[in-house]
Amino acid sequence: MVFRYAGFFLVQQLFFGSATVSFSNKGNPIISTIYGDFGPAHPRLGKFVYTASRLYYRTKYALQHIFDPDSRFAQERAKSMQTRLARGETVYLAGLGVAGHNSGAALVEVTEKNGIRLLSNDEEERFSGIKHDALYPTHSIDCLRERLSGLGLNPSDLHAVLLSWNYASMTCLGYRSIVEHLPWSLKLARKDANSGWDFFNNGKRARAAPARLARQFGMAKPQPLIAMSHHENHAAFSYAVSPFAQSEGPVMISVLDGFGDDGAISLFVANNGRLQRLRKNDSLCDSLGVFYSVISSTQGGWTVLSSEGRYMGAVAWGDGDRLTNPFYRRLRQIFHFGEEGQVHINRAMVKWHLAGERDSYGKALREAIGDPIPADKMWNPDAVLRVEDREHAAATRLRVDLAAATQLVFEDVLFHVVDHMIRSTGSDRLVLTGGTALNCLANMHLLDRYNEEWYRRNLGKQTRLHIWVPPTPGDAGVAMGAAFNFALSAGAKPGPAMQHAFWCGLPAAEADIRAALESTANVEYHLLGNVQNPKERDQIADGIARLVAQDGVVGLYQGAAESGPRALGHRSILANPCNPKTLETINSRVKFREPIRPLAPMATLSAARRFFELSPGASDDNYNAYNYMVLTAAAKPEAREKIPAVVHQDGTARIQIVREEVDPFTYAYLKAMGRRLGVEVSVNTSLNVGTPIVQTPVQALEALKRAQALSGLVMIADDGQAWFVRRATIPDKATTRAAASLAGAVSRPVAAASAAATNGASLGK
Repeated sequence: MVFRYAGFFLVQQLFFGSATVSFSNKGNPIISTIYGDFGPAHPRLGKFVYTASRLYYRTKYALQHIFDPDSRFAQERAKSMQTRLARGETVYLAGLGVAGHNSGAALVEVTEKNGIRLLSNDEEERFSGIKHDALYPTHSIDCLRERLSGLGLNPSDLHAVLLSWNYASMTCLGYRSIVEHLPWSLKLARKDANSGWDFFNNGKRARAAPARLARQFGMAKPQPLIAMSHHENHAAFSYAVSPFAQSEGPVMISVLDGFGDDGAISLFVANNGRLQRLRKNDSLCDSLGVFYSVISSTQGGWTVLSSEGRYMGAVAWGDGDRLTNPFYRRLRQIFHFGEEGQVHINRAMVKWHLAGERDSYGKALREAIGDPIPADKMWNPDAVLRVEDREHAAATRLRVDLAAATQLVFEDVLFHVVDHMIRSTGSDRLVLTGGTALNCLANMHLLDRYNEEWYRRNLGKQTRLHIWVPPTPGDAGVAMGAAFNFALSAGAKPGPAMQHAFWCGLPAAEADIRAALESTANVEYHLLGNVQNPKERDQIADGIARLVAQDGVVGLYQGAAESGPRALGHRSILANPCNPKTLETINSRVKFREPIRPLAPMATLSAARRFFELSPGASDDNYNAYNYMVLTAAAKPEAREKIPAVVHQDGTARIQIVREEVDPFTYAYLKAMGRRLGVEVSVNTSLNVGTPIVQTPVQALEALKRAQALSGLVMIADDGQAWFVRRATIPDKATTRAAASLAGAVSRPVAAASAAATNGASLGK
């Protein structure tokens, strides 16, 4: 009997042994009563199930022509790539996201001399019109084929095709999560447990991709695919295109998102173009991204993936003081801060480790912040066709205070992780990536915290933290990340630092814009001239500035679209930053969104320095970190006075610096704004109304028709030809006069140059 119980105890500890840590501390004056359970209930069982299922799924996927990075096939591709590069050849790699939100296709060029160079990153949502599209990227792959053809290449010339997820690992990590808290965690197996990842179908879609891709490529056999690690993809791309990739010494890379295929937190260090993983947490639940998504969704009332950015906009209206915020001390207990920068979710407060986002609150969390908004009461603004008809709930004091508390806890976790990285590596350069890196307010506070004084006091060094965030830290960046990851692991060197984000889709041809204009009802359009002619460019830019200075609102459509969630001058809506009423106009009559949502400024570098406190920690490569609206800056007193429309409630702004060498037309417009209003600054928000950022001319015209207060739309073709388009019926008389003024004043000076081709400047319908 003794041996029977001893054997039972051994099996229990081997497979069901608990790593849960429980404690209580009532003596902390800042953090109220501390209690909690941290870590899985059955860690050994979880590890066993993961290991066993991983062997099975590795084989299953290989039989479907999807291979692990350490497989014989992948190693052969890497070795042959090294050989080709040594011979001076150019190698092309494609990265694909074939299942899971933000699917798409990327093309990368690699040479021994120039290193890794991004050619494109096409996001499926832009073509399909489905925000965060999770399905097979048919349109993006069609665009990839067109790009290859333009280079004189066929799909068979691709040296390797890389996947943005290791779908086999992701499946096994899901199994691990289900068994780590048996029997209570069986609810994780429900189809609606997680809206961000379809565990039931993503694997099937991925395994079908080799054959489907072969058909689309016109190949006789399935296209072999290499499934790269999701977090490594984030890290590889973000590091390789950063201003730090060419520097000596260690560079830190933090990947914190909802989850990847081997956990939710991964930390890396890079030296001389080589990545080394320091840690991964092997958990879907101990996640900063899941925390922010769940709270922002269930307390903000928006669905996951729509909630995070909107909730961040509410933060500035709440109490940002840790000592006085009514929710902070209670909400802070949701995380346990472990040794060496580790963080764990308090399983005594939450239930998403048991039931996913659909039943994510424990009793203690309900008592701390209130009941969650149920899923059937949430609003999905990305799926509502008539977003302009939606009534928005008033932002109450408690709601914005809770948003502020959520932000404070978010930053506590970020500081804890980064603090450990700095102390353990001694580095002063950090690349932030993963979806949480879009929290531009936390990024600014990170720079404020780890300044010269902190390094002197804690490390005895005369330096400070420098950071960089790519324009695509979320999953819109992992298709190109897969290609970069493979190239770096094969020994290729990073290329030049990224200077812009215009990688999505091909620029619209003149014929495409004309066809869209002629097929769209109830619009009038006028040919303005050609922006490739410097004189005409300046005239057109000045005409737009004149309209905006008169409080007109103008859409701008030019070139390839921005990759990532921020509009940066190619798919933008421009407005007057000097009029404080611009915020209300844009939110209520153009974008039809919550009144607490801020507007962001685009500015020349000189204007950015004039109006904002640019951090020396973001000064690398001539303040490159401010190019992409991923970092806020404190507004100077003159900004509050001169450009109030782009200064948020907390005195910050999410700025974008525009460079003449990157975007000459938008730069010319900002210079014209300086002549017209005395500020080389403009409101810049994305050209969309309840859809993804527009990609095609037809989509741009639809946005024009839906945005009630949009005065008009400037459309520029790949050859530089520019049109001004407006709705045929504009009810606002001032807008009508201003729009007519632009069409006349701008088109008249270039009418003679265009007359032969257009038989006059006006092409109005």
